Amino acid sequence: MNRDFHTEEKVLPPSSLEGKVKETMHNAFWDHLKEQLLATPPDFSCALELLKEIKEILLSLLLPRQNRLRSEIEEALDVNLLGRAAEQGALNVPHVSKYILNTMTLLCAPVRDEAVQKLETISDPVRLLRGIFQVLGLMKMDMVNYTIQSLQPQLQEHNIQCERARFQELLNKQPSLLDHTTRWLTQAATDLATPPPPCPDTPDSSSATCLPAGEAAISPEPLSPKMVLSQGFLNLLLWDGEDEAFPETLRTDRARLQELEAQLHRLTVLASVLLVANSFSGSVLFGSPQFVDKLKRTTKVLLEEFGSRPEEEAMLTVSEQVTQEIHQSLKNMGLAPLSSDNTASLIGQLQNIAKKENCVRSVIDQRIHLFLKCCLILGVQRSLLDLPGGLTLIEAELAELGQKFANLTQHNQQVFGPYYTEILKTLIPPAQVLETEMESL
Repeated sequence: MNRDFHTEEKVLPPSSLEGKVKETMHNAFWDHLKEQLLATPPDFSCALELLKEIKEILLSLLLPRQNRLRSEIEEALDVNLLGRAAEQGALNVPHVSKYILNTMTLLCAPVRDEAVQKLETISDPVRLLRGIFQVLGLMKMDMVNYTIQSLQPQLQEHNIQCERARFQELLNKQPSLLDHTTRWLTQAATDLATPPPPCPDTPDSSSATCLPAGEAAISPEPLSPKMVLSQGFLNLLLWDGEDEAFPETLRTDRARLQELEAQLHRLTVLASVLLVANSFSGSVLFGSPQFVDKLKRTTKVLLEEFGSRPEEEAMLTVSEQVTQEIHQSLKNMGLAPLSSDNTASLIGQLQNIAKKENCVRSVIDQRIHLFLKCCLILGVQRSLLDLPGGLTLIEAELAELGQKFANLTQHNQQVFGPYYTEILKTLIPPAQVLETEMESL
């Protein structure tokens, strides 16, 4: 489902025990190699083993069609010939290393060109071999990522067929296995036919930052399979029913959906905080990308505490820190500080965001849900072109959330589309839906 999946280099903290042990062992090995090469006569036993391993790595990086280069590597790094040269004391390690570097230049991705070029400036043979192994490790990782990307369509199609076949086996044994899925889609169809409630008019929202209820209202969408499914997927991000009633077709995705729900919650609060802060600090501060980035980073860190402490307590900390950041930035820019009344009002409005019925939070929540619905229907990039008001400051975060949500729902739909089609035929009158749209599910 994650089209951006890739492997990354594992970097151990130098202070960690594992990092210290690894560094000590590596240093010991390379020190031993240096002693062997400086001995009289030189001992090339370790160097030959390294060259043999380098040859195997280089061959593993070749594509099937690169037969000529494969033959060249086999000949230039022939272990038997190199061994005989070592016995005669004639093994030219710098010359062999030069050939290896030239081959690496041919095989490496453009992103590794600079690293290979730096190796060419190293004259010490031991440092050079150590550097070669480090860069070859990165090149192997690049090849793995390339292979993953190349095979992803086939792997995804195979996974879709396997998941569907396994579910069908269970369905054959339990004919009622789609009952909760049917109720889930039925509720989504009902939600689409029912206009959403307006933004609540509460004392908490009687501020300049409270947006009109009519602006956040969303007109009921025409009933169609795509709309019903999109609404159903959105409802899963607000699931408050029993775990046993969760749709059968999405139970394996439950943990991912809960993670997306938590991310959506934090983004709602983050956007609400930024909207309230903007109304008090004005365009001067929020016209500074540095200030906005710093305020976002600070708020994000504090919002991570939502899972470990009551939200009201976490928002108290957020309100104090945000107010402090605004005061400090106004001072640094030589602007007039907030009055005591405005400071108290700012803190109060930020703390009120902890309440789900808060008007600002309700509107932001509705708008993020509208954005996510657009992602499912139009795609993430098109949805980003016309973001609802109040969301532009979290555009990058929304793009990440929208892509994850779209990938998950698309994969689920590809697996269980035939089952959804049969259920939706019973929910939507034939006059309201084109047959081609049903088939697209």
